[in-house]
Formats: sequence, C-alpha cells, structure tokens
Amino acid sequence: MRVLLTTVGSRGDVEPLVGLAAAVRELGSEVRVCAPPDEDFAKLLARIDVPLVPLSPRTVRSVVAGTKRPTAEDAFRFAAELVAARFQTLTTAAQGCDALLATGLLPAGARDVAEKLGIPYVFACFHSYGLPSRDRPPLGRPGTPSSEGETDNRVLWELDAQGVNAMYREPLNTHRAEIGLPPVDDVRHHVVTERPWLAAAGPLCPADDVTELELVRTGAWILPDERPLPDGLEAFLEAGEPPVYVGFGSMAAYLPEDLARVAIEAVRALGRRIVLARGWAELAPIDEAGDCFVLGEVNQQQLFRRVAAVVHHGGAGTTTTAALAGVPQMIVPQIADQPHWAARVAELGIGAAHEGSRPTVESLTAVLAVVLAPATEKRARTTASTIRTDGATVAAKLLRDAADRNRYQARPTV
Repeated sequence: MRVLLTTVGSRGDVEPLVGLAAAVRELGSEVRVCAPPDEDFAKLLARIDVPLVPLSPRTVRSVVAGTKRPTAEDAFRFAAELVAARFQTLTTAAQGCDALLATGLLPAGARDVAEKLGIPYVFACFHSYGLPSRDRPPLGRPGTPSSEGETDNRVLWELDAQGVNAMYREPLNTHRAEIGLPPVDDVRHHVVTERPWLAAAGPLCPADDVTELELVRTGAWILPDERPLPDGLEAFLEAGEPPVYVGFGSMAAYLPEDLARVAIEAVRALGRRIVLARGWAELAPIDEAGDCFVLGEVNQQQLFRRVAAVVHHGGAGTTTTAALAGVPQMIVPQIADQPHWAARVAELGIGAAHEGSRPTVESLTAVLAVVLAPATEKRARTTASTIRTDGATVAAKLLRDAADRNRYQARPTV
C-alpha cells in the first residue's frame, strides 16, 4: 500500500501528520507527505527519512509570520493559491497511491484529486471546533457574512458554510471543470465529508462534544521524539528548581509587542526561572539575568516533563504535548480554536485560561499562580495517565483497511 498525506498549517498541523507517516511505515506501507516547503517541516520529515513533497513555492511562515496580521483579502488570495497548488501537486504526488488523507487548513482540492484518481479520501482534524454543531457557534472565518446579534447556532453554521463557499467555491469548481468533474455546491461539506477523523487526545475532546457528523476518533497522532536536550539547556535545568516554559509558536503576527517582557516579569514575580522559546515572533530576553534561558527548536516532549508549567497560545499541538507530559499549562489564546483549548484545559483543571489575548504582568501573574498550585499539578499528572498514545497506529490501520476495501471493490467481476 502507498498513501499520500497532505496538510497546510503551522508545526502543530504538520508534526501529527509526520507521526501518522511513521505509523504507516511501521505497518510496511509506503508514504508520501505533501506540505508547504518550510525548513522546519522538512526537518521533521527527515527524522523518519521521508522527503517533503512541496505543496507550493510559498512557506507558511512567509504568510503568517510577518509584522502585520493577514487581511481578509490575503486569506482569499491564499485560498485560491492553495486550491490551485493542490490540483497541480497532489495529482502528481498521488499517482500510484491507494488512499489520500488531508488535514490542516481547509484542504479544498484534495478530495477532488482523489475522486479523479478513484482512490479513498479522508479528511482528518485535530479538534472538533470547526465541525458543525448544535451546541456551539463556528470559529471566525474571513468572508463570513455578518452575524452580529445572531445566537442560533444553526444559522451561524449556515453563515459559516456561505463564508467557505465565498473563499473556495469559484476556484475549486474552476479546477474541477478542467479535469472533467461536476461542480460542488457546498464546499465545506464536500471537504469535511460525513465521516471525518478526529485525531485528538480523548480527555481534551470528550465524547459528548457534539457534532452533527459521524466522527471517527483515532486518538492523537504522536511523533515520538527521543532527541536529547541541548547541553546548555540541560545545565540550566539542573541548576535550580524547574522553570516555567513560555512559548507562542507561530503566532508572530498576533502577539503584543511587549509579551516577552510581560511574561518574564510575571514568572519572576512568582520566584521562578524562565525557559523562553523564540518562536516565529523571535521573542527575546529583556536583560542579561541568568534566570532566563532562550531556545529555538527543541524536543518539547522531553522538555515539558522537566518544567513547572507551560505558558503558550493554545495550539492543538502544544496543548496535547503539555497534557501528555502531565505538566500544568496556562493558555493565552490568540485566534481560531485556541480559546476553546483554553476553556477545556481550565475545565479539566489541568491548567488555566487567561482571559483575553493581551496579558499584563498582573493578570499573567494571577493566572500563573493558579497553574502552579499543587492541585493543578496533581490533576495534570492524573489526566496524562489517561491519554492513549497509539492514535497514529489506529489511523494507519484504518487507512490500510480503506485502501484494501477500495481495491477489492475495484476488481473486475468474472
């Protein structure tokens, strides 16, 4: 069997897919991974000896890590670019493949390539917050019609579908016509399907999280990381009590300019040392004091087990890694699904949510004090013991089964 996996997004969207790729390989199958050509993503794939098939010339970092937030016009242009890139690149990459799985930023174009080639298509997501639900409103989306004052979730999800159509329907149907496929009316439903896969840790996305679709819950896709921590970091960790990790990943365009100062002063106010991750925002120390260690790429799975708390933006990947490490976490949400992760972490009692995306020293100190309480640490460790780590293997076997069924059904009858 050979499968094609594809995604567009930040590291939190790519690393789980690499975990799935590793599991597919462990089952004796071949795998191709198609993603944006960011250097970080190529290095992730190099760890399992799988080359990156570049989805487009543009890196994700070049789109989202500027000094200004992307505008709605930027989002519409990027959406059209990605649709075109998927039709062009995936058509070639999927040759000889038995299944295609897509995740990350709404992968319009992926199902269409699979349809043309006659192979199974799977849409997977790392949270359920983008799936239609009677119990909660949709996430914000560029181009969605105004919903000010509207409280009916059914209406809000219909407006969300209209927003998806506004961004994707014209370019999608143009490319479908070019390969002889009929037009699609509801792009969101077409991409997400009736049976999406949810690759998330059970405690973080509970079974009573209602959606109108038939979810296939595989569990989180974990890429095991055995890389040692850098010598300098090891020495820092050994030199005192566990520090507080502060990192905001790819959120460069959304963070307040003084976030590093606010975070460092808040951690110091509680008598703690700091491990500061530069991230795409290039966060930097505010002085030369020895209580702050600055790092770039690092094995978070190993590091998070050695810190007192993790302060972050609430991306699915960081939230899951911290939960699996059994470390208390504080989420300062910025966009999209992040407020939902913050609320869930607080609900579980494995951390706390900062109200709003612009913390002050005082507000961050107050919330961090809750996170560092012994009761929070105990709940974090207890919850970690309930998280399954075989989600990637579960998904790999499901992909194999889907490919086998498709091959059997395609056999000519005698």
